[in-house]
Order: sequence, then C-alpha cells, then structure tokens
Amino acid sequence: MTRPASEDPRRFLDPAVLFRLGRLELRARQAVEGFLTGLHKSPFFGHSVEFVQHREYVTGDDIRHLDWKVWSKTDRFYIKQFEAETNLRCQMLVDCSESMSYGNGSANKRAYACTAAASAAWLLLRQQDSVGLVTFDQAARRVVPARNSGLHLDAIVSALDGSAPGEKTDLPTVCRRIASSIHGRGMVAVFSDLLTEREGLMKALRMFRQKRQEVLVFHILDTDELNFPFTGVTRFEGMEQLPELLCDPEALRDGYLKELDAYLQEVRQGCARLGVDYQLIPTNQSLDAVLSRFLHRRDAFAGGRAPVS
Repeated sequence: MTRPASEDPRRFLDPAVLFRLGRLELRARQAVEGFLTGLHKSPFFGHSVEFVQHREYVTGDDIRHLDWKVWSKTDRFYIKQFEAETNLRCQMLVDCSESMSYGNGSANKRAYACTAAASAAWLLLRQQDSVGLVTFDQAARRVVPARNSGLHLDAIVSALDGSAPGEKTDLPTVCRRIASSIHGRGMVAVFSDLLTEREGLMKALRMFRQKRQEVLVFHILDTDELNFPFTGVTRFEGMEQLPELLCDPEALRDGYLKELDAYLQEVRQGCARLGVDYQLIPTNQSLDAVLSRFLHRRDAFAGGRAPVS
C-alpha cells in the first residue's frame, strides 16, 4: 500500500534547511582555513595526504587504497595507511520517549529532534562520513548500524519515521548498551529533552568519553517548558507515568523557573566537566544554529582530544 504523502519519512529533511547548510559549508571553507576537515583534501582516497605505512589487505577494505606497485613486486595486496584518516564515525541517539511528543502539533520536540538528526546525517554522509542511529525510550527501539553509502540516508530517515512516542526515558541503560559496542574513536550525538535522572545521565555520558568519543548533547526543550507562559487554572497532563495536575500556574511560575535554572546549570556544568559539548535548543530556534555545531565538532574530531578517565 502506498504511504500517504503526509507520512513520507523524508518530511524530516527540510529542503530549506539543507540548502542553508550547503551555503554555510561554503562560507565556512572561505572564512576559516581548515574549518571543514570533513571535506577531504583528497576526495578520491578520503584521507589526508601524509603517507605512513602499509598494512596487509583484509576482506572488506576499500580496494581504492591498494598499493598496486607493491602488488606488482610482491604479488600480495597491501593497503596504504595515512597519518590522519579524516572519515568520521558518528552515532546519533534520538529520544522518542513520551515526553518528546510535547509541543504544538507537528512542531513538537520529537519532530524537531528527528529533523535535526536527519539533516545532520545528510550533511555527514555528503562528506563521506559514516552515520548510525539509535532511537530510544526505556530501551533502544530502532538501530541503524553506521554506514556511509549513498542509500544509507533512507534507512536513517525510515527509522526516525517509524519510532512512535514510547515510554519513559532511560538514557543510562541505552548508553551502556551502545558504549559496549563502540570500538575506536568517533562521535556520539544525543538529541533529547534529558528528562531523566541527572546522576545517571552523567554516568552515561562518561561511558562515551571513556570510549574516546566526542560527545554532543542537543538538549531540546519546548519554549513553553523554558518560559512557563500559562495563565488561569490549568490542567497539566502527566507524561512518562506522571499524574495529572490541576493548578494555578501563575502561583508556580517563579518556583518553576528557579528550579529549571538550577537544573540547566547542573546539566551544563556536568557536561563541561566531562568535556561534552552541550547546547540547549528551544524548539523555535533555527536548525542552522544547531547543525553548524556539527561542522565545528567535525573539525575538532580531526584534531583529537584526550578521553576522560
């Protein structure tokens, strides 16, 4: 059966955002030397130009890196290795728990997170980087292994589209599973409202840093959650197993905003201590600002950073 146009998984790929990203990429290359390490100096090889050594070919290696001169002399296949491989391996974690469905219709937190993740995947795949995806609530719901093929974007977007709002957030459990499968340096990007226990959150992020991962946290909150603009007697519907609450929000506003500020400060400081790149994202903010962070961190990835002990 044909999927209705309104359910087209590519709805998360906003053409206007992708167009602006392309222009941003061009401006960055012109403005800052070396800003985009992801645009490889050698598009054919996908590596930096400083040769280091050979290693013997194994099944699955890209045959474009074979040294045919060595083969002609030894009758054995060897791969050229270079000083710095600029290809990035990025694992995206997208929160699809029930609280992510809060917002104005289709402009809710989940839709924002999915659009940001899909657009970032498009950007990284265009730069020949490998991108994987995990959508989660209490557990991992959709898992797409990291690949860098031209058709891989379809798999990522389809997984985002198929992840309906689920249960409570259990980021520590999900991160523990993913961290155990990570081998080698790479990047992890988390798109979530972070409505989870803070100590567990920091332990989860530490796992990735100990695995030599650059970690980006995009903390996505609705503008209502940040400003608490409600007036008059209001019934708040509980999410993630919380009860409903009938109250006068004006009587709660000052206390709510104070607690929110303390919570955001705690998360921000915790991420800073771990060397995690944290960014608070209101859902009314343009995606350009969010995704430009990928370009900056993509460059930092090439330079390397010591893992947290």
